[in-house]
Amino acid sequence: MAVYEEPTGPSGVRIRERPRTRPRPGSVAVEIRAASLNHLDLWLAHGAQRIPPPRVIAGDGAGVVHESADPAWKPGDEVVLFPTLCDWECEWCRAGENVHCPHFGVLGEHSDGAACELIHIDARNVFRKPAGLTWEEAAAFPLTFLTAWRMLTTRAQLRADETVLVIGAGAGVAVAAIQIAKHIGARVLVTSRSEAKRKRALGLGADLAFDSSGFSKAVREATGDGVDVVFEHVGPATLDESMRSLAMGGRIVTCGSTSGVKAEITMPRLFFRHAGLLGSTMGNASEFEALLKAIDRGLRPVVDSVYPLDEVQTALARLDAAEQFGKVVLSVSSD
Repeated sequence: MAVYEEPTGPSGVRIRERPRTRPRPGSVAVEIRAASLNHLDLWLAHGAQRIPPPRVIAGDGAGVVHESADPAWKPGDEVVLFPTLCDWECEWCRAGENVHCPHFGVLGEHSDGAACELIHIDARNVFRKPAGLTWEEAAAFPLTFLTAWRMLTTRAQLRADETVLVIGAGAGVAVAAIQIAKHIGARVLVTSRSEAKRKRALGLGADLAFDSSGFSKAVREATGDGVDVVFEHVGPATLDESMRSLAMGGRIVTCGSTSGVKAEITMPRLFFRHAGLLGSTMGNASEFEALLKAIDRGLRPVVDSVYPLDEVQTALARLDAAEQFGKVVLSVSSD
């Protein structure tokens, strides 16, 4: 298993062994075939998440049921993991709002994650693997696609007749947003510092691509008044330009802040333009089920690269260098 042991970046995540145990009542033991990395794993490795080591990384995983203490699953079932942690019993969970659970967490951050040969997880966090996906693809979609799905469908309520601007094309969640927005039928614009990533985004279905430097002017020229929705995950480095890119009554939806934790907002631009600023984190089980149906209808994750589990430091270094387009995946087992 790949274990975060000290806050030194990718070098602080190391391969270790632990003894195997039996699943507790209501849980399932899953033999992981593939897991994928997120920026969350980098932040953990750099010590930015305030999570004390050791911690098995990776919020995404797909594999085969090895042993089940829940009758809903049997050995040999091919599954993917729902990465939102919750208690499943509180008022919010019973109402279907897992993200509001007082025990909300993220797999691989608030519990050991999927970068291992065998994981024990609540049976309610296990869903059937889409038949059309490879193991690598199945491991590549849960966290980023669920996050982007909730952001665009639930929070921003993006419609087919609207235009969305996806900031920072190339990141896993941004690639997911491009595909989901196109699945909805919206017009999709993207930004990236990398010409290669802008070309990849256009090949993925984006309608227009802009350099990340001062993009709002080009966006307004291309749209007339601006976009209906801005999909943000970068934060302070792009937020002002994102707000300048909004049409009257537009909304920004954000799930992260990779460029810092504090940003200034020009207040008149917010209220005179009747703009909305929406936060979002992860997603509910019902949203995961809707996402799985969309995948069955043809939505596909993008795998940037695949590394064996014992090369996890190299995989994290690729993510740290922001070289990827899509998801960096760890191949765990093929037995």
